Amino acid sequence: MISRHPHASDLAVATVLTAGAFVFYRMAAARVPTPQLTTADVLGAVLAFLAIAGRRRWPRALLVVVTAGLIGHYHATHHGHPLLLLASGFVAYTVAATTDRRTTLMLAAGCGAAVYGGYAVVHGNPVALQSLPTLFFIGMATAFGDATRSRRAYLAEVEERARRAEQTREEEAQRRVIQERLRIARELHDVVAHHIAVISVQAAAASHLLDRRPEQVRPALDLIRHAGDDVLKELSSIVGVLRQSDDPVVNTEPAPGLSRLPALLETVAAAGLRVTVDTTGAERQLPAVTDLAAYRIVQEALTNAHKHGTGSALLSLAWSGRALTIDVRNPPGSERSPGSGYGIVGMRERATAAGGTLEVREEPGRFTVRATLPYEDKS
Repeated sequence: MISRHPHASDLAVATVLTAGAFVFYRMAAARVPTPQLTTADVLGAVLAFLAIAGRRRWPRALLVVVTAGLIGHYHATHHGHPLLLLASGFVAYTVAATTDRRTTLMLAAGCGAAVYGGYAVVHGNPVALQSLPTLFFIGMATAFGDATRSRRAYLAEVEERARRAEQTREEEAQRRVIQERLRIARELHDVVAHHIAVISVQAAAASHLLDRRPEQVRPALDLIRHAGDDVLKELSSIVGVLRQSDDPVVNTEPAPGLSRLPALLETVAAAGLRVTVDTTGAERQLPAVTDLAAYRIVQEALTNAHKHGTGSALLSLAWSGRALTIDVRNPPGSERSPGSGYGIVGMRERATAAGGTLEVREEPGRFTVRATLPYEDKS
């Protein structure tokens, strides 16, 4: 309520304090002899009412006016005005709570010096001890207001840090989503490129054999059908990561690795690519990311060899103590198509993701893809 209507709240507080002061004076006057209210007393009460009611609108100006009122009232009556003193505390608190510390200290010091000087002039004594209670009260109100301002600033800074942290978390989540999308795009490219290449070659072979050797068309069509089934299964496996966590069907098929290399070699052999495999060293269990990267690099390299080569390739797998070196060599065809370039980019990204490197060299009579994938030797 107060935060939504601060000026109305100040007006209500000023009314209650002023009315309470006059009621208290009347009750005291009914019990004991009390000095009559003077014009200075009434003007001081009016000034205190206005200062408390308007302290949020003009805090610094009102602090100066209330200080002048305190000095003027003390000069006229030789005693303090409780309501004016209370108003000076309210206004000093508001100044400190809404103004920077340097400005607050300068203003409070100036007003304090004025009060001390005014009291000293009234008593004709440079040591105005009568001003100390007033100065102490104004000083305490100023310190309390400064502490409130510091606390508000601290809370605002904490909220801002929390907001920035939340924004950073959201940006990190978005970055991870983008990375996941790139990973899925690479998976889709590897799967589709390989199987579509097989389907394309077999479809061309079937078309060529249809008139000359129709009895050999059926094996080609069967291979096309099997390749289509494989690509659909792998696409289903990859796209499965896009399912929501509450979907009823969860795909638990493991990611492909070098254990599926024999099936891959059979597929490319059926497509017309003769692959010679040379393995050196003791085979080891690879981490999942490295195993997947190795399989996809071999798959993409053999696909390129099939599409752009002369029908043969050499696959070398060299197992050392700390890394697996994959080397795929093939003689390039007479008219090598530049392609989209995504296959080589995808292989390089997969090798980098697994902490390895990938080199592609095109020399006279030989095209080489070499990947080095490190792993932790647990033997």
